[in-house]
Amino acid sequence: MTPWKLPLIVIAIVVPVAFAFAVAGPGVGVAIGGLAGVAILVVAAAQRPRGPIASAAARDSRRHVLVVVSRPVEDPEEVRRIAGAAGVEGSQAGAEVLVVAPARIGFLDRWASDLEAARRRAQQSLVITVASLARAGVVAEARVGDEGLVQSVEDQLQSFPATEVILATGSEGEDEGAAAKELKSRLQAEFHHLVLRPPPRNGKGG
Repeated sequence: MTPWKLPLIVIAIVVPVAFAFAVAGPGVGVAIGGLAGVAILVVAAAQRPRGPIASAAARDSRRHVLVVVSRPVEDPEEVRRIAGAAGVEGSQAGAEVLVVAPARIGFLDRWASDLEAARRRAQQSLVITVASLARAGVVAEARVGDEGLVQSVEDQLQSFPATEVILATGSEGEDEGAAAKELKSRLQAEFHHLVLRPPPRNGKGG
């Protein structure tokens, strides 16, 4: 869990309990406190240590490369970096490549319960990235993943027999860095983390 989330969780639990005691009396306060205790247990269980992440069993001897992108990848140099990390630069080399874009849900989308907006952004990211890889000679399939970077990888590896996993993020921020660190420690497949350059403001490469 990222450090800034803990105070918010504490506030979300303590404030309703205090309010219930003050307004509705001890009976309701105790009931709300019990619910808060259950919430604490749920959060604690979610933070338990996790085991290794294994891939599905491969049915052939090909290399299977899972590429997870947090934003569209269009710049030719960045495409070459991904292809190079995957070992398929300039040639498909008999490898199977799967590109996944997590459906990252923004604060306003979550507030409005608009999950489709996140999926649309992920699909657009996939279209751009897969087309850019194709221009570099890398044929790839595409899927929309879970909101979380780590969960996206775990979900895909249940059916995709990855021999290598590449995480390409637009920054090395707190969430991206934590995801990369967790994947590096838990993945049984080979892992690479690429931090992509910010896209040009005018939308053009070079």
